[in-house]
Amino acid sequence: MKNAVRERLIFALDVDCFEDAETWVKLLHEKVGVFKVGKQLFTRCGPEVVHMVKGEGGNVFLDLKYHDIPNTVASAAVEAAKLGVTMFNVHALGGREMMEKTVSAIDALYPRGDANRPLLLAVTILTSSTEQTLAEVGIDRPVAEMVPRLARLAKEAGMDGVVASPKEVGLIREACGEDFVIVTPGVRPATASLDDQKRVMTPAEAIVAGSDYLVIGRPISAADDPVEAADLILDEMASALNKGR
Repeated sequence: MKNAVRERLIFALDVDCFEDAETWVKLLHEKVGVFKVGKQLFTRCGPEVVHMVKGEGGNVFLDLKYHDIPNTVASAAVEAAKLGVTMFNVHALGGREMMEKTVSAIDALYPRGDANRPLLLAVTILTSSTEQTLAEVGIDRPVAEMVPRLARLAKEAGMDGVVASPKEVGLIREACGEDFVIVTPGVRPATASLDDQKRVMTPAEAIVAGSDYLVIGRPISAADDPVEAADLILDEMASALNKGR
């Protein structure tokens, strides 16, 4: 069970240099199935950090949240896929055409069923966002309405899943079904601080709600013993899976 759960735990490599990233990957690769490489680390280190993670036996979630004109995003997606990442994301707010062109570009490179095909994810509403922050940019609909709406749009465009707060997982499942992949940041063990996340759940709550992958960073990296912290999270996830959704 633990090996299966390990593949569903994503560690956020929120560091600013290659050496720190390598240290974390070497320390945690037996506990974590996927390592998230975000904007800061990728901007500084580029593809080299992806190759390093893969060389250590880890998988990569390339978290760059592409949001641009359709052809530009589709071209970037192809390059991400060629890097051999396990999953990458775009912003659902980029619209249907942007997502459809991305899917078509990946289909041409790696048809569905190809082992090298990455999961194509769309970001719905950031876990740091609230009704107030949405209103500030002119979105006057509540988070609970926007998230399933964007998830449904992503599914219709051919995306494999979404990145969304665990608080909205039930709404996404209702809108998109059980086969739609849900990756959830904003996951915090009960003993961890919320930091800048607003809509959070514990690992067990997120698994029970229907999350497929959990993105966890500071609750592991800031722990006195990060390996033990990761192990405790795996135990919590495994226990939740044994109970069933």
